[in-house]
Amino acid sequence: MEEVDCIVVGAGVVGLATARALALAGREVLVLEAAEGIGTETSSRNSEVIHAGIYYPAGSLQARSCVEGRKLLYAYCGERGLPHDNCGKLIVATDEAEAAKLLAIQARAAANGAELHLLSRDEALAMEPALHCTAALLSPSTGIIDSHAYMLSLQGDAENAGATFVFHTPVLGGRVTNAGIEIECGGAEPMRLHCRTLVNSGGLHAPKLAGAIQGMPAAHVPGMWYAKGNYFSLAAKNPFGRLIYPVPVPGGLGTHLTIDLGGQARFGPDVEWVESLDYEVNPRRGDSFYESIRRYWPGLPDGSLQPGYSGIRPKTVPPGAPAQDFVVQGPRDHGIPGLVHLFGIESPGLTASLALANHVAEVVAAG
Repeated sequence: MEEVDCIVVGAGVVGLATARALALAGREVLVLEAAEGIGTETSSRNSEVIHAGIYYPAGSLQARSCVEGRKLLYAYCGERGLPHDNCGKLIVATDEAEAAKLLAIQARAAANGAELHLLSRDEALAMEPALHCTAALLSPSTGIIDSHAYMLSLQGDAENAGATFVFHTPVLGGRVTNAGIEIECGGAEPMRLHCRTLVNSGGLHAPKLAGAIQGMPAAHVPGMWYAKGNYFSLAAKNPFGRLIYPVPVPGGLGTHLTIDLGGQARFGPDVEWVESLDYEVNPRRGDSFYESIRRYWPGLPDGSLQPGYSGIRPKTVPPGAPAQDFVVQGPRDHGIPGLVHLFGIESPGLTASLALANHVAEVVAAG
């Protein structure tokens, strides 16, 4: 059986950032990925937004890692010339009842260290003339990024620091030993490996892998639910230069407009709870988008929304339960030396990736 110092399971954006951080810290790192390449699931099926850190509960790991990660991410992209745009975002109120909620949103953002500026209707329309609103909040630190270019850069950094990547290699399970963790890998050449440190960054599959490790306390393995988000692209000219978000509604952030680095607009995601990993977009789901979008963009043409793509968020709580926080679970939580799990890493995981990686590296170093 081959001995490895440190294994990272999962080559999504957080797994990549974690492998980079551990390799730069001098660890021998092996990254195992079931798919054919990096970032094939949640990491490449999102809106590619660099989030400011507005909506998350103060003090939560989501809030802290988003705000810190956003600063690190902008600096990282700037240093390496990676495609990104600090375009900003408007959170728009379309009636007086929604306008009354803006101050509460601004206060929550301030508690997290995210800057928001209250705008009058005229100030918002001066920025985005196609908009309809009664008032708005400007988030100057929100942006967009080429997530694949970013992930390729993380992979390159990790490899340059000595990390090795192996694809088409699902981790089927494992067991805790006196000197670390033994894992069983599938694929074309099944194998067993023994490592001193195992980081489970399996994303959608992280709870399943945790439950398949003999010796892992079952009480520390969360449930697993899938929240699918469907996106629809705009088959018409996009009149907006910033991201446009409505005031949040119960259960979500509403139907928002994001743009890519080419200026193409898309809307979503909605929330569709699913039992399996199915990425097909039902065109009929777009029918309900029109009314929501026209509250802030009355000029949306009929028939201009086309099915785009979908992503699936890893949820550790069922529908209707209070929102989950990110979970980085280490030896001090479950009692197993060298084992670290990442659970429920969904949005804003892309933004938070560098901060989360630093946090995981600290948990690993602490034993």
